[in-house]
Amino acid sequence: MDAFKYFFEKYYADLCNFVNIYVNDRILAEEIVQDIFVYFWENKAQLRLNHSVKAYLFNASKYRSLNEIRNKNTRDRIHTELAKSNFYNVSEDNDNFFDPEKFQETLSKALEQLPAKCKEIFILSKHENLSNKDIALKLNISIKTVENQMTIAFKKLRAFLEPYRGKIFVLFLLYLFS
Repeated sequence: MDAFKYFFEKYYADLCNFVNIYVNDRILAEEIVQDIFVYFWENKAQLRLNHSVKAYLFNASKYRSLNEIRNKNTRDRIHTELAKSNFYNVSEDNDNFFDPEKFQETLSKALEQLPAKCKEIFILSKHENLSNKDIALKLNISIKTVENQMTIAFKKLRAFLEPYRGKIFVLFLLYLFS
């Protein structure tokens, strides 16, 4: 613990200044450096340092900063592309898609289109998190029947949600990069 405290006190301020050169955000720089120290502490037994601790900390900080810049650029590029494509200005017909309640209604309508047994199996799988084996046991059917019904459910749901495919994908990307 004393060694960790020593390295933290010795390099923290310099590392924050170093990272801030890359990210140009003091708070983000401090978060990155703190994350580096947490990783350093949690993995001290597994780390094989080829050079000094100082070199390790500065290299780790540099690469983490570059990753942060890359991720920010990706997020910015996605937002710019969405703005250029008028994604944010969707037509009135599709405005309800962004309302969580309306989107849930759309998903419910899609589920209602499924045949009864297919719907039951899908709900057991996705809402109750049962495995195919557990569903088969519960409904007294074969695992293969469960697999076939899930395939049918996914095909029908995919077809029903096809008009929203682009928006679902973009929302997924926004979720990933936000």
